[in-house]
Amino acid sequence: QVQLVESGGGSAQPGGPLRLSCAASGFTFSSYAMRWARQAQGKGHEWVSGIYNDGSDTYYADSVKGRFTISRDNAKNTLYLQMNSLKPEDTALYYCAKVTTGWGPVGCDYWGQGTQVTVSS
Repeated sequence: QVQLVESGGGSAQPGGPLRLSCAASGFTFSSYAMRWARQAQGKGHEWVSGIYNDGSDTYYADSVKGRFTISRDNAKNTLYLQMNSLKPEDTALYYCAKVTTGWGPVGCDYWGQGTQVTVSS
């Protein structure tokens, strides 16, 4: 069965870095685009970033562009999100998700449990 397990969340100071990982299993990781999403308490879900199957294309929400970097290691079946210059408004539960198929405005069919990121001084 498909499993997505996030790790790397925690507390960080404003301006600091964190690196999230998502270990994937149960499917051919290299055949699917992947995404990171987040949900802050009391707010709606926000797509943060996405990456194509082979890493050749990426996208970012305007709110994180220039600060976050998505990457993947298909040999390790792992998705990453390097977060730099963190802001208090980045505080949220971060999820990785498997894109159903293809690339572009398509949905996701599997989600991890999430990892909490808290940015405060």
